[in-house]
Amino acid sequence: MSRNRRADSRAVGLTLRVLTAAGLAVDAVIHVRLAPGYQLAAPDGIGQGNLFYLESAAAFLAALYVLIRGSRPAFLLALVVAAGGLAAVLLYRYVDLPPIGPIPSMYEPAWYLEKTISAIAEGLGALFALAGLVYLRRVAARNGMRVGAHG
Repeated sequence: MSRNRRADSRAVGLTLRVLTAAGLAVDAVIHVRLAPGYQLAAPDGIGQGNLFYLESAAAFLAALYVLIRGSRPAFLLALVVAAGGLAAVLLYRYVDLPPIGPIPSMYEPAWYLEKTISAIAEGLGALFALAGLVYLRRVAARNGMRVGAHG
């Protein structure tokens, strides 16, 4: 592969890493900002606020991992965290689930700015993580590597 093509390929990989991490970072910041208000409903229980803190921590760690490593496991974790967050916000927006064990009922049939931004960031983060996985698969195939070998 030519030097220019390798440089272009690295630029694509880095861009996907940064965009994936950016979506996760927006998700993390919004969940940290919203968490205290949501904890008021269950101050002594697990509470939705604590779940927001957990989502934020997972998004932040996945963002760091994908930025630092840019590997298949990093992009896979980013995809799971971002897609999981998006699935949760959509589920609890449209379905009124009762409490499930320690998880409170989190039905909230409204969209507001922070929720919308978070959902968009999660969706974009998931798409960029998926694109990162596809990109790594193509790089591995082009280099004649086993798909799981890219670290």
